Amino acid sequence: MKITRSVDLKNRGRGNAFVRWIKKDGPAWLIMMPFLITGIVFCWEPLLSGIRISFFETRGFETTEFVGFQNYIDVITDSVFLTALKNTFIYTLWSIILGLFTPVFISLVLNELVHAKSFFRFATYFPCIVPGVVTSVMWLLMFYPGDGGVLNYIRSFMGLPALQWLNDPSMTIMLIVVTMTWGGAGSTAILYLADLQSVNTDLYEAVSLDGGGIWRKFIHITLPHMSGMIKMMFVMQIISVFQVFQQPLTMTGGGPNNASTTLAMVSYDYAFSTVEMGKSTATSVIMALMLLVFTVLYMRIKSHNMDE
Repeated sequence: MKITRSVDLKNRGRGNAFVRWIKKDGPAWLIMMPFLITGIVFCWEPLLSGIRISFFETRGFETTEFVGFQNYIDVITDSVFLTALKNTFIYTLWSIILGLFTPVFISLVLNELVHAKSFFRFATYFPCIVPGVVTSVMWLLMFYPGDGGVLNYIRSFMGLPALQWLNDPSMTIMLIVVTMTWGGAGSTAILYLADLQSVNTDLYEAVSLDGGGIWRKFIHITLPHMSGMIKMMFVMQIISVFQVFQQPLTMTGGGPNNASTTLAMVSYDYAFSTVEMGKSTATSVIMALMLLVFTVLYMRIKSHNMDE
């Protein structure tokens, strides 16, 4: 009887604990459930399915035969993939030159403004709210290699010969990065500006009293204060460039002669041009592994900055 009673008490205690858990955490789980289901259906299931497909030979969108790492070998040894990988590093170089330092300069200028601050901040952020395709088409009209291109029209008005712009392989990636920088630098500049607002102005006054000028203030106060944010944005810039797709697809289609093609475009062509889903997903997995390395680096830098 004692044993039976103790078992009943344990079961009753578990039941009461479950009821308490439902009352305490049930509403929170109900709120999160739609997002959890959406994440599983539209994120995790396609992700895991894509990894599985990358190990199979496919006919259309159906898997036919397990081939192991053969798709990865075929992708890595493909000359187009190697060209895209090389282009990615060129994109990264230009994005660091243009896309990393331009927002820093803009934020410094905005921070020093006295009049019409709101207008210039809005003007800085405005390109970020313009749809990416619209931005790409606008700059395509600017860089159009024919006489109808805006820049070539200006050059002809000045008596200068027309340039090939996007048709010149040596200029294509740089011009696309210019487009990306115009569309995205504003949001980054606002983040830098918010960081600058937290600088202790007493430090600037102390440097002024010691006879230091603008350059000395920037080197000894502003730059060290912004260094943590710059490091994070540097890694984020690389992560973003590795996924660039829309601008080169809209402006050049990867040309001329694959001079501007990217890893994302290679995956896209495998999927929808040659309909080789195994190779397409293998390319995506390779990209994901590269991005994982940079994401881990980003998280380590972010954690280090928070500890400081």
